[in-house]
Amino acid sequence: MDTLISTLAIWSLPVLLAITLHEAAHGYVARHFGDPTAAEAGRITLNPFSHIDPVGTILVPAGILVLSMLAGSAGILFGWAKPVPVNFARLNNPKSDMLWVAAAGPFMNLVMAIGWAALLKLAHAGFGGAYADPLMQMALAGIMINAVLMFLNLLPIPPLDGGRIAVSLLPDRLAWQFARIEPYGFPILLLLLFSGILGAILWPMIAIFRDLLSTIFGF
Repeated sequence: MDTLISTLAIWSLPVLLAITLHEAAHGYVARHFGDPTAAEAGRITLNPFSHIDPVGTILVPAGILVLSMLAGSAGILFGWAKPVPVNFARLNNPKSDMLWVAAAGPFMNLVMAIGWAALLKLAHAGFGGAYADPLMQMALAGIMINAVLMFLNLLPIPPLDGGRIAVSLLPDRLAWQFARIEPYGFPILLLLLFSGILGAILWPMIAIFRDLLSTIFGF
């Protein structure tokens, strides 16, 4: 029980930040390109309570952590927040601006992963004193969850961010046909998850990314 509590304590802040700031970034960039929908709904905020989805932000990540501990193996830890409302029709150039709005979430995860890597380097050097070890564990968790969310969301499956990026880049006719996959996106994702294909796709990319951060920051 103590191990479970300590694990949840270490992962809570990184997961909360990774999921909520990912969504806030979408709203901020959408407003920049002409769509104030998220701003009007009060969703461009760093307040996590404005973004928390009880299931996707709390229950699913916590459940995956618990099951991974019981199974003694690492699972793909992911989750989601309440989607930030974006009205692509209100963007200045809906099709082209969609790319930047969609890319904002994964980019924010990249920024946070780099930030956690910098904290890991500081903690490894003794920053934090007696709390250095917990800080290192939290930083490792931050790198992991942000790497997972970044690469997961870049998969070209609508309505994931990668799917919207693909729609933005494809010629109009192909984009319209590809966008029709969106109602089936979540079932496709679940099928990939439970079949093990999702892990086979993501883990190599995550490993390379972590090795790259380790090389850059020297930890």
